Amino acid sequence: MKPSLRTLASAAATLVLAASGTLVATGTASAATSCYAGSCTGLDPANTICQNDARTIDYTAPDGDAELRYSPTCRAAWARATTAGRVPATIQIENNQGASYTVVNYGTGTVYTRMVNDKDIQARASFHYDNNTQFGYTNWY
Repeated sequence: MKPSLRTLASAAATLVLAASGTLVATGTASAATSCYAGSCTGLDPANTICQNDARTIDYTAPDGDAELRYSPTCRAAWARATTAGRVPATIQIENNQGASYTVVNYGTGTVYTRMVNDKDIQARASFHYDNNTQFGYTNWY
């Protein structure tokens, strides 16, 4: 190959690699889904931008076994729980329009529910142990 063709082929290969690297980087960056209020209902907060500004609003009483998590950007809420020694526990998020999601914590670490809309309505988290004989709720938020 002549030096000029070799240089041209090398440059073309570099451009192809750069373009494919850009595509890979773009695909990774866009993995987090954007949603707002009702469009967040049923989504996994870990796969959305909602986790980025999430904050814990309240803990369940009496033991704080579940947390009410809220994203101001997404206007969505979900429940999160970390193993507290007593398992299994059913963790639930609900809003006052009837949407709810549950997850069971079998002692495998942190679990969280899907999200519910929390724009201009209220949500709360709860936990239930031993077939609902022991339970706790957060305040409505």
